[in-house]
Amino acid sequence: MGNAWALYSDPVGTPHPLQGPSFDPLYGFPNGRKERVMIATEEEMQSAKLALVDRDYCAHMLLKYRACRADKAPWYYRCAHEKHEFLQCEYEDYILRMKEYERERRLRQRKRRIDARRQQEEALAD
Repeated sequence: MGNAWALYSDPVGTPHPLQGPSFDPLYGFPNGRKERVMIATEEEMQSAKLALVDRDYCAHMLLKYRACRADKAPWYYRCAHEKHEFLQCEYEDYILRMKEYERERRLRQRKRRIDARRQQEEALAD
């Protein structure tokens, strides 16, 4: 219930999980950031009939894992390495998304604090 309660209790300071970032992605990174690129193409994912949920940055690992399972059936344990690589990619993607969410949340709170301080200074100046 975390996102729902946070959006209810603090809708301004909490980013919506289904919307994109509202700040510049390079803000706070003076040397830039490494851009994430999809390795699997849309045609490959369509031909493999991947569900829309699985079409993420780890789709190429999932395709490799599924191909291994098809080649080595019924000895699926021989694909343990591919499965581990796919699950590790999913884990790292999850961690990265959570870091981006937290970054967005902190930047929103920072902006709100700065705006409140500016309003106080304007009120004192009047």
